[in-house]
Amino acid sequence: MNQPIASAKARIDSIDILRGVIMIIMALDHVRDFFHLGAMTSDPTDPSTTTPILFFTRWITHFCAPIFVFLAGTSAFLTGTKRTKKEMSVFLLKRGLWLMIVDLVIFNLLFSFDPMYHAIFVQVLWVTGVSMIILSACLYLPLNIIFVIGLGMVAGHNLLDTFNAPANGQPSIWWAFLHQQNFVQFAPGRFYGVFYPLIPWPGIMMLGYCLGSLFVKGYDPAKRRSKLLGFGITAVIVFFVLRFINVYGDLRLWATQKDTTATILSYFNVTKYPPSLLYCCMTIGPGLIMLAWLEKIKASWTNIAVIYGRVPMFYYLFHFFVIHTLCVILFFATGRNISEAASGMMAFHPNDFGFSLGIVYLIWVLLVAGLYPLCKKYSIYKATHDKWWLTYL
Repeated sequence: MNQPIASAKARIDSIDILRGVIMIIMALDHVRDFFHLGAMTSDPTDPSTTTPILFFTRWITHFCAPIFVFLAGTSAFLTGTKRTKKEMSVFLLKRGLWLMIVDLVIFNLLFSFDPMYHAIFVQVLWVTGVSMIILSACLYLPLNIIFVIGLGMVAGHNLLDTFNAPANGQPSIWWAFLHQQNFVQFAPGRFYGVFYPLIPWPGIMMLGYCLGSLFVKGYDPAKRRSKLLGFGITAVIVFFVLRFINVYGDLRLWATQKDTTATILSYFNVTKYPPSLLYCCMTIGPGLIMLAWLEKIKASWTNIAVIYGRVPMFYYLFHFFVIHTLCVILFFATGRNISEAASGMMAFHPNDFGFSLGIVYLIWVLLVAGLYPLCKKYSIYKATHDKWWLTYL
């Protein structure tokens, strides 16, 4: 009885492997946020103060969010090949609303461990959900029109930077949600923060949706790999050319620093909030190249990575719960008392709490390895059962 279900849920391994790789890398950034000394008080990408290894620890995780949203669009296209336009549109609408609720209610609780929600942050699940809702309305358009809209958002949204409030100013709440990250105290002890402004995330998802046309059954694999390589290399070239010109494509221009190493770091220090054109080229470009490469790679590590890629929502929420719970344990284990629990941005994380980068990497490895058996069991359950709620977790 389970075999037909499993067959109906046949997946494309290269997409799941790449998604799994970025989910593994993503955990490193979250572990660093909770366990690195100075994570709450310093910028790991500031060329004037950071170190190469700390910069790399943050920089490598830049690949996660854009590739995740991009592949969500690809998966939406492939799912849509088995449904009518109306069915797919309704599905994306419902899933988008669900992700927005999860971000506001569940993820904020996991992030803060504050059941009173004194601070509410809009993060990646929110923009993924809104992007799905926008995509649900765009499904009825021709694919080339969706591509033009998506490319226009990604390539042209930096023109909106001129409308941003100055560095010390406050953008309106609507502009914060659309294009400029902002944190506001709206009542005594109450805060909201827009970590992920919306534009151009829907465009990233639309481009991923269009890419899904290369993965339909019967498409020539060699031709697909050639196109993936071509698109990826083109994006990387665009990054280096525009970054060298240093005029358009990112809010943060690179500049000569105190030494060559710091100057190189400045060159690669591009804007994530919102993701600039250069940020998208720097991350999605190599992601496309890796996607082409993964089609021909079969190794023990890919068999591991694919498990995380098949249960991304389950892994995302559960790993954050484990990280914050472990943070609470280490908080008390290092001699802290309950009066310090609310002294930082996150519960049980005072600004002077943390460990060396080596300990951060150790915790990261143990976390990912520890979650593997549970993710594998859930992946098998998901592949062999046909319950409606499995599409939402």
